[in-house]
Amino acid sequence: MHYYDEIGLLVPSRRTKADHRLYGDREIIRLQQILSLRQLGLSLSEIQNCLASPEFSLPQAIDLHLARLKEQMAVSRSLFTKLSKLARQLQASQSVAVEDLIATMETITMTQQYLTQEQHDLYQNGKV
Repeated sequence: MHYYDEIGLLVPSRRTKADHRLYGDREIIRLQQILSLRQLGLSLSEIQNCLASPEFSLPQAIDLHLARLKEQMAVSRSLFTKLSKLARQLQASQSVAVEDLIATMETITMTQQYLTQEQHDLYQNGKV
């Protein structure tokens, strides 16, 4: 919540003399909106834009999330195809073309941008 305050996403209604943040009903409702939009996969900047827009609507947020999922699926399909090709090459000749390996590594890098920090940590620790 400190970070949300720092970026202006959730500003406390007031502060104590000791500079503790105090939140009212309006801020609690906004926090719930922020958390719900995070669950939909929106970034903090996207959430900030949504909540700042007078035309904001939940269907709009869902459409934004659907567009992101469609993009993720396309990148995942591309990675699947490239990894399958590498697997076939390795089974056939125990080697792969450098160009194919580079293209696959680039796709893996693109895929990682869609992972949450928790998913990324699991992947890095070999638990996925």
